[in-house]
Amino acid sequence: MLVGACSSPTPTPTASPSAQASGNDYTVGMVIVGPKDDGGWNQAQYEGMQEVVQKVPGVKFDYVDKVNPADRPNVKGAQVADELIGKGAKLVIFNSDDFKDDALATAKKHPNITVVHASGDYAWKDGKNFKNQPNLSNIMGRMEYGKMMAGCAAALGTQTGKIGYLGPLINDETRRYASAAYLGAKYCWENYLKKKPADLKFKVTWIGFWFNIPGVTLDPTKVVNDYFNGGYDVVMSGIDTPEAATETKKAAAAGKKVKYVHYDLKTGCNLAPDVCLGVPYYNWGLPYTDAVKKAKDGKLTSEFVWLGPDWKDINSPDSMIGFLPGNALGEQKATIDTFIKGLGDGSVNPYKGPLNLQDGSAYLKAGETATEQQIWYMPQLLAGMEGSSK
Repeated sequence: MLVGACSSPTPTPTASPSAQASGNDYTVGMVIVGPKDDGGWNQAQYEGMQEVVQKVPGVKFDYVDKVNPADRPNVKGAQVADELIGKGAKLVIFNSDDFKDDALATAKKHPNITVVHASGDYAWKDGKNFKNQPNLSNIMGRMEYGKMMAGCAAALGTQTGKIGYLGPLINDETRRYASAAYLGAKYCWENYLKKKPADLKFKVTWIGFWFNIPGVTLDPTKVVNDYFNGGYDVVMSGIDTPEAATETKKAAAAGKKVKYVHYDLKTGCNLAPDVCLGVPYYNWGLPYTDAVKKAKDGKLTSEFVWLGPDWKDINSPDSMIGFLPGNALGEQKATIDTFIKGLGDGSVNPYKGPLNLQDGSAYLKAGETATEQQIWYMPQLLAGMEGSSK
């Protein structure tokens, strides 16, 4: 039932032809929400698994991409997982927060199959939604750090003080990331540029999904251009695809003094290097290699993995979260290096009160530092941000 993932235009589940497992192979299947070459989240995940194949002997990789309501109507992630398992997958990775219930259902249906959900919290014993499913693990990066770096870069790069954030759909994760970006921008705006807090405008526009679905979501191309036409000169991407980069490049070519911050993919600044302020990215090869090795040896039990940067070198292969400054930062690169150093040694902590939520209620009291749960389960955007919280 699964043939030709990349070539089939049909909405039925299709998988990579590359992974017919032999008797000694260990096949890893991945359910991918968007195109594997999207220039963002999905491409970073796909490339991470390519690293695993190179590093771990005997591993074969199978996948189905574009598992979403637009490309494959009425096809559930759990159905795709069933097909991958039927072809020989012993470990299945679901790569989107949208697949949390599909991952749980697959783990329950196939107790001898290892299931990994990239994002999600069902394996977090100290979280709100712990399910105690022995063969289900969660893997995520502490992108809050990367988003704070990205926000700092945006603040250092804006000339108007108006930053637009291109958001996907609204949930704990996306509120968490948008708020982290704002905290980084606010810190650098006030502490390094010595600007007044009231002069920083930070607006979030949610398109409604992780990428554009014509007729269903807002068009991210239009959202970016609306920002630029409204006096915003920096757009930060929070979606899976590269519209922030492509539209900023076009606007700059037309004479506008605009810049962007990419997201997800290490090579994101290559899309428009002269107007890129930087890119926070995940190194998925790191946790996936560890998980596959453990699973292959029969040693992977339920884990909640939430990895941050390796502060010795955030851009090393041993760092789950990295940040590459872009050419558009210019002389401000030294400033963001200072910010990153402060995050690493703890002298800079934007998650310290007093901080209020958007409705004016206290998020963190004066002197209070956010717990992991307070960061993960972000109930609203923060005071000072413009945009919807739900």
